[in-house]
Amino acid sequence: MIDAAVSAHSVDDVIFRVADALQVPVLLAALAALALVLYEVGTFVVELRRRQRRHFRSLEAAAANARATIATGNRIAAAAALKVVATSGAMADGFAVIAHHALLPGGETRIAKALADFDFGGERRLERTRLLVRAGPALGLMGTLIPLSPALTGLAQGNVARLSENLRVAFSVTVLGLLVGAVAFALSLVRQRLYGQDLSDLEYVAAVMTE
Repeated sequence: MIDAAVSAHSVDDVIFRVADALQVPVLLAALAALALVLYEVGTFVVELRRRQRRHFRSLEAAAANARATIATGNRIAAAAALKVVATSGAMADGFAVIAHHALLPGGETRIAKALADFDFGGERRLERTRLLVRAGPALGLMGTLIPLSPALTGLAQGNVARLSENLRVAFSVTVLGLLVGAVAFALSLVRQRLYGQDLSDLEYVAAVMTE
């Protein structure tokens, strides 16, 4: 029984030391997550500003102009006409593929692949914020639980200063993690809609150019 108790105590001590060693990495990871979500907010603002000029009439006119230009054999000019209404570099690349392969043998297959790649690229861009949706609260929870052990130790020893310091860290990291998760979730929702709209525009232009 004594050996079992000693063994259990040793395991508990190892777990405590591992958790205690994780405190600084978790705090640094939480700060990195905050920096990353702030960067994503900045890029999101840029994306919104680019889409302010989006109008279906402009897209319709650009598609018709590109279709007429292709009839003259000038595919470079057709791609340039479509690039004007592109809201991102990936969308401009998709328009270029459509302009260079429309009405050519095997062109529809190549265009379909470009559309699928664009959709895949949008999902890949969403991965960062979707990861932060999960990672933010997880880091916040870890940052909350790790300081609780020394905080309880300080309480047992009557060390109010130690208790207060650890609780301050615990609650601060909780708020930080929830903030990262909430902002990342909002960005993911709005970006998913924007990228879906971009894909819809590409599909419309592809339909006009290949009909």
